[in-house]
Amino acid sequence: MPHGIIRPQKKIRIISSGSVAGREEQMGPLGGSFDMTDTKDDSFGMKTWEKAESEMQRLALGFAMEKAGLDEDSIDAMFAGDLLNQCVGSNYGLADYKIPYFGLYGACSTASEGMLLASLVCSAAPSRCAAVTSSHYCSAERQFRFPLEYGGQRTPTSQWTVTGSGAFILSSLDGDRASYPYTPCVEELLPGYVIDRGINNINNMGAAMAPAAADTLYRYFSEGHSPSEFDMIITGDLGREGSEILKELLYSKGLDIDSRHVDCGNIIYNAESADKHAGGSGCGCSAVVMAAHILRNIGEGVLGNVLFVGTGALMSPLALNQGSTIPGIGHLVHIKGEKEAE
Repeated sequence: MPHGIIRPQKKIRIISSGSVAGREEQMGPLGGSFDMTDTKDDSFGMKTWEKAESEMQRLALGFAMEKAGLDEDSIDAMFAGDLLNQCVGSNYGLADYKIPYFGLYGACSTASEGMLLASLVCSAAPSRCAAVTSSHYCSAERQFRFPLEYGGQRTPTSQWTVTGSGAFILSSLDGDRASYPYTPCVEELLPGYVIDRGINNINNMGAAMAPAAADTLYRYFSEGHSPSEFDMIITGDLGREGSEILKELLYSKGLDIDSRHVDCGNIIYNAESADKHAGGSGCGCSAVVMAAHILRNIGEGVLGNVLFVGTGALMSPLALNQGSTIPGIGHLVHIKGEKEAE
């Protein structure tokens, strides 16, 4: 099959991660897992929401490097992006780190895209690479929808942009390990295709992204894998609407992932008490869930074998105003816990 599964030629380990989140995220089910939260006003000491987002990225990468005992001279490259125009959250937030920098725009798929590209670089030569991304509710709202002061009503299918940043350090260097009993290792990669099914509703990102996630998973399982092999099949972030569409699309092709599927947008907020409609979204959604929760569970042996499919809606307000539909993307990273020999 063309454009099939990529298996790294070297052992790629995710040796560290860092996570920073906002007040609403701290009140959710994963609130105690983040390295830092701003429980006051989500400004992180900055004067604008955009600068706050940059500060989150700076802090998240700093936490990841600190946990791994590394400085900037120890990182060979970093891949970073966000939702803001020209990725200014990443450009400004990571400028203080003297590390070769590659800017990305994968929308909400940026966490998985960064992991994928970092894995490819680490596979090509012994190295360490960082993948960083973020989103901020307030900066995203005024770019993609309305100023907060407008107070517009949200539709039931709309999702809430997560205020958060996640950073990951991947390594193919001998001797590099995570601090947990098990080290999360990248086993396989599958880049996604751009899939456009004609959705043009900016308030239903889940419906736009679900076909791309289904396409990537179907291609992956067509190469000899089965959903039953995995402890968890993670998407980020389809929300409740998109998650149901994904499962229906795959079921129509003979694949049942219902018992193993978890969506980052569905677990970051309390569905009962938090009025977040269809769940969470944004680059920071899957980034903080993976950095603070999933990788920790792999490291502690709670999870052993997972698929992570980061999904993104590759649109802009300008394109939508011109009548364009919303293309989706889904990048897959297969991660497995490995207990190192004593």
